[in-house]
Amino acid sequence: MAHYAVHTPIQPDLRFYQKYIDKGLPPVEAAYATLIEGMDKSLGDLMDYLKENNLEDNTVILFMSDNGGLAAHTRAGQLHVQNYPLNSGKGSAYEGGVREPMIVSWPGVVAPGSKCNNYLLIEDFYPTILEMAGVKNYQTVQPIDGISFIPLLKQTGNPAKGRSLFWNMPNNWGNDGPGINFNCAVRNGDWKLIYYYGTGKKELFNIPDDIEESNDLSAQHPDIVKKLSKELGNFLRKVDAQRPTFKATGKPCPWPDEIK
Repeated sequence: MAHYAVHTPIQPDLRFYQKYIDKGLPPVEAAYATLIEGMDKSLGDLMDYLKENNLEDNTVILFMSDNGGLAAHTRAGQLHVQNYPLNSGKGSAYEGGVREPMIVSWPGVVAPGSKCNNYLLIEDFYPTILEMAGVKNYQTVQPIDGISFIPLLKQTGNPAKGRSLFWNMPNNWGNDGPGINFNCAVRNGDWKLIYYYGTGKKELFNIPDDIEESNDLSAQHPDIVKKLSKELGNFLRKVDAQRPTFKATGKPCPWPDEIK
C-alpha cells in the first residue's frame, strides 16, 4: 500500500489538527504532524484487521519511506534542518535525503525489537519478497537491480559488506539546498562520495563517524576519493546514466573520474 501522505500540499487532517495547534506548533507544522498521525493510524488499522482475521502470523509487513523528510520548502522556520542530525532532506544526496526509516515485521523470523545498521536499497524489496514467498526459477522482463536482504532479517549474513550504493540526480528538482540538484553519489562501507556536476566539487564523508556530514574529508583521503570516483564513473557509464550539460557550451559535464 502506498500512502500519499506524508506529502505536499501540506493539508491538515482535521481529526488530529487542533491538539497540535494547542501544543503551540505553527499551522504548517501542525498540519504536517496530522499527516504523520493519519498515516500511522492507517497502518494501525491494517494491522488490526490482520489480527482480527487471524492473518498476522502469516503476513510480512515491510514499512519504508521513498525519501527523506521534506526540508527544502514549505516547512516553518529555518529550512534544511528538519531531519537533524541528518543533513538536508528530500531531494538531497546527503543522508537527510537518502536515509529512510524502515521497519520489517515477519513473525517467527525477525526478532521483535531487533535493529540492523547495515544498508540496502528499495530495489532490494523485489528479490527479497520473492524469496520470502518461496518463488524460485522466475523470469523477469527487466534486469533485477536489487539483492535479497533476508540474511539481514535472519541475522545470518551481511549482503551490504563490500557493496556499493549509487545515486544520480542529473536534473533540477525545482528546489534548492544542501546536496540538492546536479550531483551523483556512491556509498561503500563507511565512506560516501558526492560529486557535483556543475562545479566538479567532490565531498567525502565517513558516515558512521559523521552522520551529520559536517566534516568533508576529501582533502585528507585523496586515495579514497580517486577510488570511489572511478567506481562511480564506471557505474554511470555502464547504466548509460544521464548527466547535465553546460548551457554555455552545450557540452556534457565531466564524469566524476574525469575530474581530479
